[in-house]
Amino acid sequence: MAELADLAGITVRTLRFYRERKLIPPPRREGRIAWYDDSHLTRLRTISALLERGHTLNGIAELAEAFDHGRGVGELLGVGAPTEETPVRLTPEELADHFAGEVTPENLAAAMDLGYLGTDGAEIVHISRRLLDVSAALVREGIPLSSVLEAGRRVREHADALAGLFAGMVLDHGSESDVDRLRPLARSVVEAELSLALDRRLRKEPRRP
Repeated sequence: MAELADLAGITVRTLRFYRERKLIPPPRREGRIAWYDDSHLTRLRTISALLERGHTLNGIAELAEAFDHGRGVGELLGVGAPTEETPVRLTPEELADHFAGEVTPENLAAAMDLGYLGTDGAEIVHISRRLLDVSAALVREGIPLSSVLEAGRRVREHADALAGLFAGMVLDHGSESDVDRLRPLARSVVEAELSLALDRRLRKEPRRP
């Protein structure tokens, strides 16, 4: 415990306090010996970084519980990695930097339920670099992360329906391998239709000041 506290730059008393608050997982025990590893050190450094960013210990405790009981990376990625999306590995403090002040337990749980986030030891895995970047950009524009995630949930429902429509059309006239080969065409249709739909929407609604 003394070695871990020294590496983390905190006192043993502070480390004991964190353990009592369940901010760090318990050590591995062999008889009367308690072993700490790199995951404990990473968690302690994360706590220090979040405290420096203005998070409270109560908020950090809630986040820690969400991380410890979140979806694992295997469940997130399913049988294999996404074919066109690039997963991103993040530390908790890097995630906090992407969404300053918005990484609440509620938003974290919503992102995990949506399938955006999973955990792999001390790291967080976001399923898509593009979705991460777009979500962070929308939050920087002043849109609450909770609204971004709710929009993502609704878009997911429509995207599943569109994928079923396209796959069904191709399978009616081809094979399963054709679905993957022709997916760029499906993406182009969706992007073009969304662009036209935005044009129609903006023409109907008056400009806001």
